[in-house]
Amino acid sequence: MESLVIVGASLAGLSAARAARRQGFVGRLVIIGDDPERPYDRPPLSKEFLSGQCQAEDLALEAEGEQLDAEWLLGVRAVSFDTLTREVRLEDGRVVHADLLVVATGASARQLPDLAGLENVLTLRTLEDARKLRALVQRGGRLVVVGAGFIGAEVASTAHSLGLHVTVLEKSSTPLCGPLGAEMGSVVARLHDRAGVELLCGVGIEGFTTDGDAVTHVRLDDGRVLPADIVVVGIGAQPNVAWLEGSGIEIGNGVVCDATGRTSVPGVVAVGDCAAWLDPRTGQHRRVEHWTGALDRPAIAVGALLGHADASLPVEQPYFWSNQYGARLQFVGDITRADRVVYEHGGPGEDSFLAVYYAADEPVAALGWNQSRLFCRWRKSLAKTATPVPAHTLTA
Repeated sequence: MESLVIVGASLAGLSAARAARRQGFVGRLVIIGDDPERPYDRPPLSKEFLSGQCQAEDLALEAEGEQLDAEWLLGVRAVSFDTLTREVRLEDGRVVHADLLVVATGASARQLPDLAGLENVLTLRTLEDARKLRALVQRGGRLVVVGAGFIGAEVASTAHSLGLHVTVLEKSSTPLCGPLGAEMGSVVARLHDRAGVELLCGVGIEGFTTDGDAVTHVRLDDGRVLPADIVVVGIGAQPNVAWLEGSGIEIGNGVVCDATGRTSVPGVVAVGDCAAWLDPRTGQHRRVEHWTGALDRPAIAVGALLGHADASLPVEQPYFWSNQYGARLQFVGDITRADRVVYEHGGPGEDSFLAVYYAADEPVAALGWNQSRLFCRWRKSLAKTATPVPAHTLTA
């Protein structure tokens, strides 16, 4: 019986398993995950779960009674894959044969080496991380957040609502400068200011003061010293691909894939945060670390793996959302080519606006701020500008 092995048991892995069964795969299905938990939803970890509005059982991604007829190997890490024998080796010594392989190992939060092992310093990536952070936040005090990206900003917003004194540090000139650009990043910065959260941009960290196994102060390179009861590090993530080194699977900034998720090795696809898919609009490989990509792309990759790929492919526009300080931000597109931003509704000082990024006269991205209905129309409009590309012309 043919075996399909999925390494990674979060949203992307679960979506791949569902797609395999939906597309008619009847062989042995094995799902391997280093997290001991069954698949759970991550976006609420920095918001509803951290604030206590929901519990772990509310995060479950599997539907009640859902039957995938799969073997689940959880709490164990894959350490290698042999493309000749088609064997996935696990850290506990077990070996799983994979005629077909889906790599969905995700990404890990970047750490600050100087703070490794300290009790009041956390990243937020897993449910276990969130449990630890929730326990610390419930004590109150002063929180220093390193990094004003999505995770950092959402943790800051939630902690502020719970009464903590919050300071956010960002080395760039504005929050979210990478995905949104400096102009819109400066608009987002006002969210922190209006809430009364101290946001310090363009600053570096000189060092930390510790007392035993905890940080007590964060020292900035401009001489300021910030007292800290909790430090949350939100400085991005790195793809979990080290276990594939030496396998023959091409690795760059993640697993290098074509526009359907196929890798350089036949019978192997990659999905989710660890996968660098070819973007047919730019000809570049890029990782899309967002929930919708982990939900939607596995069906395309599994179709390619099973030989069920359509003649043409949907050209997805990267999409993400974030809830901060009572505001809902939604973004779609890619600002790489953008040369200007135009407010199609509202303006930078208003509580609701829609901004569109243009490359000459071509709209390439849109940002909605408490403007879901108009944003959805622009999202559909941008999707129509993407021309389907024949599957056989897209290679890694």
